[in-house]
Amino acid sequence: MPLAVLHSRALAGLQAPPVTVEVHLANGLPSFAIVGLPDTEVKEARDRVRAALVNCRFEFPARRITVNLAPAELPKESGRFDLPIALGILAASGQIPATRFDGFEFAGELSLSGELRAVRGALAMTLHAARSGRAFVLPTASAREAALVRDALIYPAATLLEVCEHLTDRKRLEQFREHPGEEALTYPDLSDVRGQAQAKRALEVAAAGGHSVLMSGPPGTGKSMLAARLPGLLPPMTDAEALDAAAVQSLASGGFRVERWRQRPFRAPHHTASAVALVGGGSDPRPGEISLAHRGVLFLDELPEFDRRVLEVLREPLESGRVSISRAARQAEFPARFQLVAAMNPCPCGYLGHLNGKCRCTPDQVARYRGKLSGPLLDRIDIHVEVPAVPEAELTGPAAGETSAAVRERVARARALQLSRQGKANAELSTRDTEKHCRADPAAEGLLKTAIARLNLSARAYHRVLRLARSIADLAGADFIGAVHVAEAVQYRRVDRSL
Repeated sequence: MPLAVLHSRALAGLQAPPVTVEVHLANGLPSFAIVGLPDTEVKEARDRVRAALVNCRFEFPARRITVNLAPAELPKESGRFDLPIALGILAASGQIPATRFDGFEFAGELSLSGELRAVRGALAMTLHAARSGRAFVLPTASAREAALVRDALIYPAATLLEVCEHLTDRKRLEQFREHPGEEALTYPDLSDVRGQAQAKRALEVAAAGGHSVLMSGPPGTGKSMLAARLPGLLPPMTDAEALDAAAVQSLASGGFRVERWRQRPFRAPHHTASAVALVGGGSDPRPGEISLAHRGVLFLDELPEFDRRVLEVLREPLESGRVSISRAARQAEFPARFQLVAAMNPCPCGYLGHLNGKCRCTPDQVARYRGKLSGPLLDRIDIHVEVPAVPEAELTGPAAGETSAAVRERVARARALQLSRQGKANAELSTRDTEKHCRADPAAEGLLKTAIARLNLSARAYHRVLRLARSIADLAGADFIGAVHVAEAVQYRRVDRSL
């Protein structure tokens, strides 16, 4: 009995196992069955494939057709299986040679006329196809995204007929060799923010070591502006970081835009976002905001307005840099190495401590408002900084702040020191690594012991202060952590004592 076997690729998180597409023809009443946990989109491939084959002047077998998508326990979704199913039917019926499938993977959605349409997740699929040593045949519209994977063998096709001509040696597909050029990246500039010297310094330290930041201040003082400028202070993305971030974004419903290649992600979900929207999930798990911010910045404005249960899901990813999603049918793991930047008002009305003295919030109201943030979450945020109202002289005077480019140059030097010393940013150091690489001189150790006693720092906060002091020392080019570096790091933890 005719049997055709070829490979496509499914997406389970960033693990993209090859899916074997088996097409079996048997005698009996004409039928078309797809098995192997297909969802509605995959089941509808029967009608798309039938119409595409007929309109391309192929013979559609009047026999019992069984398409098996293996492994059976992995749910299959989207129209990317249209092309391999159509090719499998043609091979099983003897219209094209089945021997040419070796060394290739196929993905593409078919129109009723046989044209190939773009597929979601092209970058992630190409990345894993290249690692498995197979060439990838996919729609022309997805080729530029797939070409971000260097050394991948990519063969774009516009129609089903072009793929069949390639497999029958009538007209070979041309390998796609164009690699997207390095476009100039544009970020909002730090010099646009008037005043706020302390907050700018805090952002520089955060960028140097990859630390998280919480800014507290009245409305209109520049918290959102500062947060939007953090991506422009971070060092340029390496090839590995850019691929990691782009692969995650290619799995999302919006896909990945090639023009954003090497641009640090900046995600700013609204405070009504659910826990699933933040960490990812669904019956077919998709990455959430924290994974879409991988290698970039996640900005949570009006932090206390988020549901407390939503904020608590951030605790594990802030420590591990990954998020695991488990459902009854399947499990998925997504990277989530992001920098958290959060902003909040000091009280419900926002004007506590403001120069205009408009705040009328009672102490109980202020306590309830700040109590929406749990201690364990605040303990995981390295830098707590106040962003006060800008004095009139600074607001109306000429802009005199540093540009993002100047700050980014210092940050890049500090990050290079960290990579050469320990191979990762300071914020990613484990407890053992912290003790090894964050050595302090005697004066700094004495000051740190005093801070632990007076501020009641937890063990986690103690190590975070050490890592923060190491970042400050790196910015100064110091080999050891000194008392001045510890003093600055400690003052970034004093604000949370009042929250």
